[in-house]
Amino acid sequence: MTISSFLKLVEIQTKVASMIPFFLGTAYTLYRFESFNFKNFSIMFISLLCVDMGTTAINNYVDYRKAIKKHGYNYETHNAIVKYNLKESIVIATIGVLFLAAIVFGVLLYLNTNFIILLLGIVSFIASVLYSYGPIPISRLPLGEIFSGIFMGFIIVFISIYIHVFDKNIIFYSYSNEVLNFGINVKEIIYIFLLCVPPIVGIGNIMLANNICDMEDDIENKRYTLPIFIGKEKALKLFKALYCIAYLDIILLLILRIVPSITAISLLTLILVNKNIKRFAHLQTKKDTFILAVKNFVLLNIVQVITIGIGAVIKNIS
Repeated sequence: MTISSFLKLVEIQTKVASMIPFFLGTAYTLYRFESFNFKNFSIMFISLLCVDMGTTAINNYVDYRKAIKKHGYNYETHNAIVKYNLKESIVIATIGVLFLAAIVFGVLLYLNTNFIILLLGIVSFIASVLYSYGPIPISRLPLGEIFSGIFMGFIIVFISIYIHVFDKNIIFYSYSNEVLNFGINVKEIIYIFLLCVPPIVGIGNIMLANNICDMEDDIENKRYTLPIFIGKEKALKLFKALYCIAYLDIILLLILRIVPSITAISLLTLILVNKNIKRFAHLQTKKDTFILAVKNFVLLNIVQVITIGIGAVIKNIS
């Protein structure tokens, strides 16, 4: 397997969907809690990247194995296994190595923090595997947008925050005399969830756009995704409505002063995002317009990462 075929197998360009939430959580931690643990940051970065690449590789492998329609862009060009004529044994070994690395670094992260990280890590790992593998993979059901949005848009952000502040009682527990005490700082959890709405929406819409573009192929390949259930017209309306929710959420974040006032700059991205929404509504193809959903996600959320980061710097030097 060459480097180019490996990068295609794991679709390295899509890793922004996990890396941006990771950096968003980091920037927020610096701003709100003025805390940063470089060791935990580095360990999580490696573990997260490996599990994301492994999940994508599984997804491509399952699509390859279960494909009924074996011609066209999605099969001959988009799937690295077909495009580069990769041996199945090599693909399986690659997936195994990626997940093994993710587990090793995940355990190291747990040892540096506490049981909450272990619990969230196990749940996330199981979800990432079930997303693409199993009797009925989540990606082949109308639940893909919800699962990908919540796990990548919220869980990743939360963990990327918690690894720096695990000792500050955002979530706390104790066990003594056979009594388990468990508590949550409700205010901080709500704030974190509100912070996560834009990445949840953006990632969910990447999945939704992907499924809209693949509707004809998915019908042939017996993938019963959300657009197939609700129809293309309603799926496109949902695509637009979710972005509206994201921008309303940013306004709420600013009103509640959860993020620095400079984050208001991210509202200006609506101009380009709306333009991309209209282009996608006009034409939906994997080759030509799917990338617009990715661009919208990057545009909206990277501006948030940068502005919250700037807010953190200003706060720490003032």
